[in-house]
Amino acid sequence: MKLLTYTTKDNKESRLGFIHNNQIIDMQDFGDISNFPLPNDMLDLIDMGYEIIEEITELISETPENFFEEIAYEIDEVTFLAPIEKPRKNIIGIGLNYTEHVAESARTLDTTGKLPTKPIIFSKPPTTVTATNTNVLLNRNLTNQLDWEVELAVVISKKGKYVPKSEALDYVFGYTVINDISARDCRREGQWIVSKGQDTFAPMGPILVTKDEIDNPHNLNLSLKVNGVEKQNSNTQFMLFNINDLIEDLSTVFTLEAGDIIATGTPAGVGAGRNPQEWLHDGDVIEATVESIGTITNTVKEIKQ
Repeated sequence: MKLLTYTTKDNKESRLGFIHNNQIIDMQDFGDISNFPLPNDMLDLIDMGYEIIEEITELISETPENFFEEIAYEIDEVTFLAPIEKPRKNIIGIGLNYTEHVAESARTLDTTGKLPTKPIIFSKPPTTVTATNTNVLLNRNLTNQLDWEVELAVVISKKGKYVPKSEALDYVFGYTVINDISARDCRREGQWIVSKGQDTFAPMGPILVTKDEIDNPHNLNLSLKVNGVEKQNSNTQFMLFNINDLIEDLSTVFTLEAGDIIATGTPAGVGAGRNPQEWLHDGDVIEATVESIGTITNTVKEIKQ
């Protein structure tokens, strides 16, 4: 199922919906016509457990097409918000999770070039989240080295502690796209949160695709363009630590909960790794794409303090 959070021209309240026959169907309205109460918020839906997706899918198959007409919008009639507008906790970030990115980071940043033996974990506050077709804010008082990182993001479906690799995908609700915007000159003695955690530094979306629609999350192309020029192009098969590895490791460190978001790392091609280095500037347009999910587009906007 392809899920989204959206608003309409006539209603600025965020709504939960799904895509059906290339139209947007309001989730709560669909529940009403089906006599099956459904929530109006992505986190509330996730809290119901992954099984709810199977039930909704069955309801959709049983619903006559004409029933959808009064609760449907054309895609160009809605504004896509981040699928999870306000995560309950920090986004879990994974650093240096593609071999070539490890190498390029060692050439230009404060990393050793050695392949990590365990996942490198950092976090991004909920206030980093922004939607497709919004601005990424560039504050020159903080950074002159604004950079891009396309990533596959995993959304957790239920509480998990000490999850073995063999069961890890049972704890996945679905997937989305994150652009892990990074201010390379804001690292502080090896700590990354100032570099990664500024407002708007986690564009997310455009939709959340439930795991049943992704045959193999470890074989998805991901790419990124700046002003139409391709900068990154790789595949999730090249992750050093795959999703199973990450969920096992993370759940050993702390309890994973429904709605948690894991950004699984970026491949080579970031601005810091280029020769000469390239940085984002006011007006630059960034397009981050993951196969089977979609593209998020954001524009850099320089702000004055």
